[in-house]
Amino acid sequence: MPFVRIDALRADPDRLDALGRAVHDALVETIGFPPNDRFQVLTSHDGTSGLLRYDDYLGVRRDEGIVYIALTMRSGRTPAQKQALYRRIAELAQEYAGTEPRNVFITLIENESADWSFGHGVAQYIDG
Repeated sequence: MPFVRIDALRADPDRLDALGRAVHDALVETIGFPPNDRFQVLTSHDGTSGLLRYDDYLGVRRDEGIVYIALTMRSGRTPAQKQALYRRIAELAQEYAGTEPRNVFITLIENESADWSFGHGVAQYIDG
């Protein structure tokens, strides 16, 4: 935990891997997740059969370099921790994958311990 989904337009496997590493490294650095706690779905959309839509909402000028990052994790982080996480993801996405920070769109969804099963049909966080 966390569960990460990354969607990018016309991203090759190296760019997808770099984006996944950027998010994971930021989660480890800013939130303190264990280094081996990585669950990610990385998807490239070709622009024909798979599209990403975006506008210049809130004055942020996006382009085809857009990357959508959806994070799901248990609740409990402060707004300051979340802001540090967003900032670090944007920095590392630029450093690792060449993605401009203006093109890094992040959403974070929080839930509770009972909302997770890591296998065997068991809610490990509540069943021990």
